[in-house]
Amino acid sequence: MSKRVLTTESGAPVADNQNSASAGVGGPLLLQDQHLLEKLARFNRERIPERVVHARGSGAYGHFEVTDDVTAFTHADFLSETGRRTEVFVRFSTVADSLGGADAVRDPRGFAVKFYTAEGNYDLVGNNTPVFFVKDPVKFPDFIHSQKRDPFTGRQEPDNVWDFWAHSPEATHQVTWLMGDRGIPASYRHMNGYGSHTYQWTNAEGEAFFVKYHFKTNQGVRSLSSEQAAEIAGNDPNSHQTDLLQAIERGVHPSWTLYVQVMPADEAADYRFNPFDLTKVWPHRDYPLQRVGRLVLDRNPDNVFAEVEQAAFSPNNFVPGIGPSPDKMLQGRLFAYADAHRYRLGVNHTLLAVNAPKATTARNYGRDGLMAVNSQGRYAKNYEPNSYDGPVETGRPLSAPLPVSGHTGTHEAPQHTKDDDFVQAGDLYRLMSEEERQRLVANIAGGLSQVSRDDVIEKNLAHFHAADPEYGRRVAEAVRALRED
Repeated sequence: MSKRVLTTESGAPVADNQNSASAGVGGPLLLQDQHLLEKLARFNRERIPERVVHARGSGAYGHFEVTDDVTAFTHADFLSETGRRTEVFVRFSTVADSLGGADAVRDPRGFAVKFYTAEGNYDLVGNNTPVFFVKDPVKFPDFIHSQKRDPFTGRQEPDNVWDFWAHSPEATHQVTWLMGDRGIPASYRHMNGYGSHTYQWTNAEGEAFFVKYHFKTNQGVRSLSSEQAAEIAGNDPNSHQTDLLQAIERGVHPSWTLYVQVMPADEAADYRFNPFDLTKVWPHRDYPLQRVGRLVLDRNPDNVFAEVEQAAFSPNNFVPGIGPSPDKMLQGRLFAYADAHRYRLGVNHTLLAVNAPKATTARNYGRDGLMAVNSQGRYAKNYEPNSYDGPVETGRPLSAPLPVSGHTGTHEAPQHTKDDDFVQAGDLYRLMSEEERQRLVANIAGGLSQVSRDDVIEKNLAHFHAADPEYGRRVAEAVRALRED
């Protein structure tokens, strides 16, 4: 059987792929060597800007199957009947480090799910923690800057990390999560995922509910100690990627059971704390977990760059029956995520295979732009309304409208009767065993003791004291001991 012919990008056959054209034997190279110039020019452009956050990631395809009836809460088509299966793509990631960072580090993990539904793609973008460090998107760039490499030293600086947290008491809950035993998952397969934000579901009768998503790993939660993680990161920086790839290749398909907490919309205003505050969880005794279905990953991508690096998740990709809530961080991300992808991948990134709808066809009037392949023919119009049978609006909103009132302007989040930045951090601490508390205190002290300013240390210690007096005392003692060594 004859071999396929190597060609240039324009399809011309390549005569020699081992030697560049030169002016005589051993002479200088020729500008007319189109194959050489094309290869070098493409090579120079093979890398695109990495994500500002969640740069280091892994992904896989699979399906989501509905196991329980949730039609009382949402009319989303892909959740409309038990046994219904929807193809998915899931991307896991670390948050703060760059594309070349190690997997086994103390950092939240991204947990993003793209459901290829018959009503369009639904993107659920969350983390492996149910809460976050800040509650308003205007603080998000500052937070990330404090966690990234310092402009002068070129490395992550404890002074910056802890200085931001010192001035952000709302971060105490998430810091307690991050520094606890679940701060370094053993693998992507052995961690839970959360929508983190509050979302809105609407049923067929137009009734609105607020929901939180919980993906519980069926492999069991497994985590690494700081010492184990340091060894693994040094031996195999790609440990999580390797584990996910090899598990799926050998037929061990990781799965998660999806549960939701459901709050009737009319209960939100009088709930004892702000239910749209991303730094807080809803206690399960108030809103128990209700099972929805099962997420299974069973196919690895064929090309990591094309399908993982170019995968674009946007929390504004809703489908009928699901919509946003007044969660401020969610509201900010509705714009920021999609805009980041337009910058990184171009305005036509939704046409890439991993991002395009699979169970339906996208029909709109978006045209042109970099890498446009959507001309749709000579008779297609790029305006609406028109007289040429172009796609038209439905008049049916995806979700129920949210009531609003008051004056425009910058406002602090509305205060509920028991809003507090420290109560839930203290609750989490008190749920831990003595051994877990010891590791938590050691992890916090290991970073906080490296801070150069005493006032920054004292501000952070005050947060832990406010969460639980014992918590604060033990961290203070551990920091003092490390600084005296």
